[in-house]
Amino acid sequence: MNDLRTEKDAPLRAEIRELGKRLGDTIRTEHGEAIFSLVEAIRQASVAIHRGDTDPTSLETLLHGMTRDEAIVVIRAFTLFSHLANIAEDQHHLRRARAHAIAGSPAKEGSLAHAVAALERAGVSRTALTQFLATACVRPVLTAHPTEVQRQAVLAREQEIAHWLAERDRVALTPEERAEVDAAIERAIRTLWLTRLIRPTRISVLDEANNVLNYFRSTFLPQLPKLYRRLARLVGRWAETPFLQIGSWVGGDRDGNPFVTAEVLRAAVIRNAAAALESYLDAVHRLGGTLPLAAGLSPVTPELDALAEQAGSPSPHRADERYRLALIAIYARLAATYQQLVGHLPRRLPSVELPPYPSAEAFAADLETIHGSLTAAGLSEIADGALAELRTAVRVFGFHLAHLDLRQNSAVHEAVIAELIAAAHPDVDYRRLPETERVALLRRELATARPLTNPDWSYSATTQSELEIFRTARWAHDTIGPRVIEQYVISKTDAVSDILEVAMLLKEVGLLQPWRNHLAVDIVPLFETIADLEAAPQILRDLYALPEYRAWVAARGNRQEIMLGYSDSNKDGGFVTANWALYRAQQTLVATAEQIGITLRLFHGRGGSVGRGGGPSYQAILAQPKGAVAGQLKLTEQGEVIAAKYANPELGQRNLEVLVAATIEASLLGKDGSAPDPRFETVMAELSDHAFRAYRALVYETEGFETFFWEATVIEEIAHLNIGSRPASRAKSRNIEDLRAIPWVFSWSQARIMLPGWYGFGSAVEAWVHEAEQAGETAAARIALLQRMAREWSFFTAMLHNMDMVLGKSDLAIAERYVALVRDQALAQSIFARIRDEWSRTVRWLLTLTGQRELLDSNPLLKRSVQNRFPYIDPLHLVQVELLRRHRAGEDDPRLRLGIHLSINGIAAGLRNSG
Repeated sequence: MNDLRTEKDAPLRAEIRELGKRLGDTIRTEHGEAIFSLVEAIRQASVAIHRGDTDPTSLETLLHGMTRDEAIVVIRAFTLFSHLANIAEDQHHLRRARAHAIAGSPAKEGSLAHAVAALERAGVSRTALTQFLATACVRPVLTAHPTEVQRQAVLAREQEIAHWLAERDRVALTPEERAEVDAAIERAIRTLWLTRLIRPTRISVLDEANNVLNYFRSTFLPQLPKLYRRLARLVGRWAETPFLQIGSWVGGDRDGNPFVTAEVLRAAVIRNAAAALESYLDAVHRLGGTLPLAAGLSPVTPELDALAEQAGSPSPHRADERYRLALIAIYARLAATYQQLVGHLPRRLPSVELPPYPSAEAFAADLETIHGSLTAAGLSEIADGALAELRTAVRVFGFHLAHLDLRQNSAVHEAVIAELIAAAHPDVDYRRLPETERVALLRRELATARPLTNPDWSYSATTQSELEIFRTARWAHDTIGPRVIEQYVISKTDAVSDILEVAMLLKEVGLLQPWRNHLAVDIVPLFETIADLEAAPQILRDLYALPEYRAWVAARGNRQEIMLGYSDSNKDGGFVTANWALYRAQQTLVATAEQIGITLRLFHGRGGSVGRGGGPSYQAILAQPKGAVAGQLKLTEQGEVIAAKYANPELGQRNLEVLVAATIEASLLGKDGSAPDPRFETVMAELSDHAFRAYRALVYETEGFETFFWEATVIEEIAHLNIGSRPASRAKSRNIEDLRAIPWVFSWSQARIMLPGWYGFGSAVEAWVHEAEQAGETAAARIALLQRMAREWSFFTAMLHNMDMVLGKSDLAIAERYVALVRDQALAQSIFARIRDEWSRTVRWLLTLTGQRELLDSNPLLKRSVQNRFPYIDPLHLVQVELLRRHRAGEDDPRLRLGIHLSINGIAAGLRNSG
């Protein structure tokens, strides 16, 4: 324990104690001494239990004696303590990073400085790095999912607390100033206590869009230019190509979300553009105040002078301040652009009236005029200040702000195309055609300029809705520019026809014009299940056997994007098999793309939790097979993980830096997850087969397992939470096949079983080791080989590391309380006994292969965090179980539902990457 409580962590412990005390003071003030004493007694009892100083019944006695109103206060208290602990931990990570930087410590893995230094040691020139970045793409994509439990009102207060903690930590304050900061922290905590933690009604898609915009305003818009500046310092020049960009699915992801309509898509596009323009307007206004340079003291170029002339007759006091006049003209054009897109002028009105910019490139050209004039005057240091950051922001965000992907399920496209073809060709039943005939029919239709739709015909609501989406996408391209929507993702892709169906719909609105090889949007197949991942390379080969498709892609740069589904593959085949299937799919897709002669960009549909492909980003990227990154990295950032990574602006910049650094190292240094010994892959394939059988036997072949899942977890309650616009299931069904992978993982996390992040591994290793004699080997030799794999193969190492993290957060003693909720206890105990046995087996083999004595020994930071948090999470679990029991017994009290929802929020906050 001593190694976890080192002196360097003393500020963290002090900060957590302070925040906890201030929270306690607030509870005492708002609810009285008796409630405060109850909360404190529960806290002390839980801590004592974890230290082994007392029996668990002491805590249970306290909790069972609570009234419903007291339960609400207790849940809120422990929930907010977890939130405050998160803030303190984040601030401590930043504090330690600054301390290392100030001390001149070697750059850490995951930083740009470490990556650039590694390139220099490897003999990779800065010119080579610059050339690499000119074609690279690193794009995290923000998605809204039904596990996002944070409200923006809560996030705002938490950001305020983080700000004051950082201010106090970094600035030498006078006693009076320190008292003011402390008072501000106390006010923010009290305000937080009086703020609703959950929403009274279900969130809308546009609410989700507004939530995402807050991350752009606080983190991405100000921090991305700073990250580019950091790289410029290391490389010696600013990157001209926006290799790091931000994507979004919010407002464009229609898969299973009927609330994403054409109207919503249009509104999301406009709101994104408005946020970008508002940022630029503020930046241009600030620049005007920082560039009062007089022409008599610093001559300007003719281009700058012409730009200044557009501002008209200036005040005589400013006639020679040509840069300020140029910025007045730029502001006026931006304001007109804002009015054109949003419908009204910005809050700060322009001084003159000028026409709007036709494109973001035209705005960028005017900024380049200012930069060119400053540079020509020998004022490069001024040009490389705020102006350089604004120029970078415009290159990255344009007028679109986020690259908005569209997504829909292939079954919907099939239904739409079937209806359109039936109307145009009454003798053809598209759905009954075999795949070869479907492809032939679609190719014939794509070869003609004639549209398939007829404005005089009447179509179903689904078809009309889908066509409107494509028409709105065309409007967005015409209005904002082609970068606003660059990709269209097809869920459940399992055939070439799925891709050609989307091509048909793009053709209907002119985003595909086959007769001139013009494709305005990349068509991105998403392979999700184990079978789909195995079939992906052949589908890619069949697709590129079509000369017309190859020609369309060639005209877009000869790059094919393919999305891989981590969540659904895990739900389908289990943790081990999903990891292996994804690894093999990447290997074969890279090889297939090379044979075809195209550039491949893999889009990783990762979630925050290990069960959805989550885990540390740096290690995950470097564990990809050879050639899988190659300068192209796109991955989803989902649900509550967005808040964890990007709510704090400085932490957000560091998380983005990790993505860039890992992409550089994986691409230019050859760091990847290739197996150093061919036997490793053979062993992994055999482990995957064993794990698949074990997982499927439990989840899909055990009678009553669905009942066990629905009654032993909070999935029913999650399905009714107001935490996302999208339903928890794709269909109105309790079938696991129909359930979305995200609430599936989230539910297991709430019960502390964490099954999607480990189940099947122990059985797989044990079965493989026991087969040694049949293969003419010894068990000891096989164990030694697995231990070598754990040391030498980064893919296997990362898999074990992620499993260790999940198992370290699991707690089967807590899980037993949830299992007791199942009405058929014979069924419950039978299934839980299998889960418990597999958990023990998995932990035993994990420790054997890694050489650890305990879980999380290799991750002391997480081990410290977990040990500090568990005493504050356990009461939430125990109260939640009791409330679930009452609620399911038929008690209809709004306080029960509120308590359950609050406890879900609190447990998620405590576990962090829970869903």
